[in-house]
Amino acid sequence: MKLKIRPLGVLLAPLMLGLCASSYAAQTPKSDLDVLMHKFEQGKYSKKGADGCLMCHKKNDKVMALFDGVHGNTQQGPMAGLQCEACHGPQGKHKGKNEPMIAFGDESALDASMQNSVCLACHQDGEQSQWHNSLHDMEEVSCVSCHEVHVAQDPILDKRTQNDTCQSCHQSQAGAAHKRSAHPIASDQMQCTSCHNPHGDIGNAALKQPVLNDNCYQCHADKRGPFLWEHAPVVEDCSICHDAHGSVNDNLLKTRVPMLCKECHSEDGHPSTIPGTNQSIQVAGQGCLNCHTQIHGSNSPKGRALQF
Repeated sequence: MKLKIRPLGVLLAPLMLGLCASSYAAQTPKSDLDVLMHKFEQGKYSKKGADGCLMCHKKNDKVMALFDGVHGNTQQGPMAGLQCEACHGPQGKHKGKNEPMIAFGDESALDASMQNSVCLACHQDGEQSQWHNSLHDMEEVSCVSCHEVHVAQDPILDKRTQNDTCQSCHQSQAGAAHKRSAHPIASDQMQCTSCHNPHGDIGNAALKQPVLNDNCYQCHADKRGPFLWEHAPVVEDCSICHDAHGSVNDNLLKTRVPMLCKECHSEDGHPSTIPGTNQSIQVAGQGCLNCHTQIHGSNSPKGRALQF
């Protein structure tokens, strides 16, 4: 398979590789570092490109699967520029003398941030713009911890397999998805990225919208309002009452009604607490919701108590 090698200036990745190679002396043996730095400084890229790599690696199915995906497209992307070396660095004397090259994953000599700098040399669009503020970056999660490059379809980009990839680390959220009341994550009708941007965002918890309520309103527009009579916690933060990942209570409520209501509302002066009256109204059926049915807000002139 003869592949055309395009000019060095096609990609930014080699530059980023050169920068990161100079900064991981602590992770790489001195002799390997010297070899890597020398290759970058001398620009020792192979004239054969991928053809030279495939002489040894063509029998590896995981390597050859690259050509089934977007990264293996010979018209654009890494393979249209420096090919394999766009990500793995100059070949130099790797063939024969086994000089070190950039590797990815747990066994790499580079730490997560240095590995990620190679990916970020090309991936600089809006979704990755907040990466350096993200919890994943702070926790030193590498791109390849979630993404697979040498495949036809990256599992985390497939709606049928994305949740499994996320839940392999986020096991608490995986368990919550199977509770009595939950978003349809377990059935893959909804994905983690429906609400979250794993590459980070300006809001909390890597939510796609800066404000949590705006995130919820993307689906629950009927709760947005504005209402003539508003329920203060609804306006402030949906998570005051609801657990988005799952709950043992109805409607994702953190605590069952009326106990949830009593966290803010005192019983004093309520008709059901007057001596001699039936106090079971607080616990019968829906509890407070038996009367206060418009709990998210009301537009009725008589809706001050959220009953209409």
